[in-house]
Amino acid sequence: MVPRCELAPGFSISRVLTGLWQIADMERDGRTLDLEAAAAAMVPYVEAGFTTFDMADHYGSAEEVAGQFLRRYGAGYEVQMLTKWVPKPGPVSREEVRAAVQRSLDRMQVDRLDLLQFHTWNYADPSWLDCLFWLQELKEEGLIRHLGLTNFDTAHLRIVLHSGIDVVSNQVSFSLLDPRARNGLIPLCLEHGVRLLAYGTVAGGFLTERWLGRPEPDWDALETWSQMKYRRFIDAAGGWEPFQRLLQAVAEVARRHGVSMANVASRAILEQPAVGGVIIGARLSQSEHIQDNLRLFSFSLDEESRRILEGAQAGLRPIPGDCGDEYRKPPFLTASGDLSHHLDAVPPPYPVQVGADGRDRVQSGTVWEEMGGFCRALRCGNRILVSGTTATHRDRVIGGTDAAAQLHFVIDKIEGALQSLGSRLEDVVRTRIYVRNVADWEAVARAHGMRFKGIRPANTLVQAQLVGDEYLVEMEAEAVVGE
Repeated sequence: MVPRCELAPGFSISRVLTGLWQIADMERDGRTLDLEAAAAAMVPYVEAGFTTFDMADHYGSAEEVAGQFLRRYGAGYEVQMLTKWVPKPGPVSREEVRAAVQRSLDRMQVDRLDLLQFHTWNYADPSWLDCLFWLQELKEEGLIRHLGLTNFDTAHLRIVLHSGIDVVSNQVSFSLLDPRARNGLIPLCLEHGVRLLAYGTVAGGFLTERWLGRPEPDWDALETWSQMKYRRFIDAAGGWEPFQRLLQAVAEVARRHGVSMANVASRAILEQPAVGGVIIGARLSQSEHIQDNLRLFSFSLDEESRRILEGAQAGLRPIPGDCGDEYRKPPFLTASGDLSHHLDAVPPPYPVQVGADGRDRVQSGTVWEEMGGFCRALRCGNRILVSGTTATHRDRVIGGTDAAAQLHFVIDKIEGALQSLGSRLEDVVRTRIYVRNVADWEAVARAHGMRFKGIRPANTLVQAQLVGDEYLVEMEAEAVVGE
């Protein structure tokens, strides 16, 4: 039997999920997919115990394929259909959130989504929080059974968890090649009972026998989007030579256990703390790996196997940043090497007002700005001054009673003001932080250090009596825009 993981009381998934992202690749260049044949190809997975499928609103016809399966075969099987909503960056209305959910319901021919996973492109634009609060309303209404996230980093998962949004999972890239989740995400998930759903465990097929001992391929001749994407991870990790040493280690462990290299690569992640399941892609009606996937549960890694794998991993360069950064900042570890096949543009988070004095200003829309007669940020020449900023968004305090979560959102607001004025967080030269409770100083300092690592502005942190009992931290910043 395929083991299961309980994501929430009464809701469990198979520990190997079948990923349907390759449907978009199969439909590339105007190709059409036989939806009925693809739906029928899901049946052997379910009968083998792989009852959970992962898809998204932008994975080509994946949601329609799931709908066809449920219409034709759903009465005979208990399955879990997980999907995602990936809105374009910029303002989103409550009506647009509902319409997006309804579109997935219609495509999948269901009355309630099992798990809706949310992705955002730009944390500096607070509309992502609006989306999640409105999704929470739809969950309470009964259109969504459970909420999850996808490609969220540690700081922003922390914001979500302390802001009253009920999420059960976070789907991220996690593999022997890309162990970023171990840095801070796993401890946070363990603390709050959130499960990681790991994709990329076989790195688009690169962590298999096909590439062992092979010369570096012609990168321009790669066959699939997955291969195009994970070759960039290989480059970021140091290139083909250290990757071959990792393959050799995986092959050695595979021989020890009498299984495939793909089994070892996925098992290594499946055994990590907080991981609820690994997502292994399928090209429905074209190829399947059901029997090989079943062997994932025929063995476990012993201490010697883990030592061999960790030794090879030590020879790799760390993938930069935190989970999901590959979709938000350079180096973009995507199929195209940028966001061109995902987005047309990322609009500024806040509108810019040009004053009679020639200075540009932005407002973040809080009641304090209007009442106190000040702007969130002002640009004068190449200098930008950002007012003292608290974790206020509309009529909410973001981050709850967690000072670090509040500061992460404060930094997001400051970054949004900078982006709107043609700058970025890397241009910040000074920050000043005020904490209500001196006991919070270390958590706040660590949050500042996480976000400004490598930037290193001048900084002051003091205890102060802040206006508003709900606010635990306030921060102001100055930036100088480079030429």
